[in-house]
Amino acid sequence: MFTMNKKLNPIKILNLTLTFTLTLTMLSLTGCYEHFPLKQDISRTQNIFLNQDSIEVKFPELVKGKVTLMAMVYTHCPDICPMTTHNMQLAESKLSEKELDKVRFVVITFDPNRDTPEVLKKFGEIRDINFSRWNFLTGDEQNTKEVMLKFDVKAVPADSSYDADGNLSYYIVHTDRISLIDQNGLLRKNYVGSIADVNEIVNDIKYLLE
Repeated sequence: MFTMNKKLNPIKILNLTLTFTLTLTMLSLTGCYEHFPLKQDISRTQNIFLNQDSIEVKFPELVKGKVTLMAMVYTHCPDICPMTTHNMQLAESKLSEKELDKVRFVVITFDPNRDTPEVLKKFGEIRDINFSRWNFLTGDEQNTKEVMLKFDVKAVPADSSYDADGNLSYYIVHTDRISLIDQNGLLRKNYVGSIADVNEIVNDIKYLLE
């Protein structure tokens, strides 16, 4: 009976180490991908808007370094848009003050002809919006359409009529969505805005804040 000492080949050890490290990295990336199916960079181009105080801002530079919930709405919407905004508020209410320091909320109108900064501010005020964390944005047609294209939001004027003062009144058929943007300006997830699972949104925000 005898034993033979085998020297381990350094190259084999290096290969095993690299393989193990690569495997761990891939597993980590896979887990992140499964949690957030999207990874679209929306920060490469900036769009100019006016916020609720008529201050010119650039989006998404406005929320750089923050986890952001974003929705596109119009204030004359009778149902989906108020519900979407409310769900964003519910998510806000479930986060701690420490967490909220790192989170922002953005609402962009796709009806800029009617949704002036003053109209948007009133829309927020009647909902007790905290404007230190929220921005309601309106812009020209080009900037609005560019953001809609970037976030794959559709909005088509539907039934129209004239009110007692002769002003054109119309509804808009549109995409029902809340979008989650991470600290690096990457679009990570979309939710059906009006019926979104608020707890899911909150958990996703917390995941990004970890």
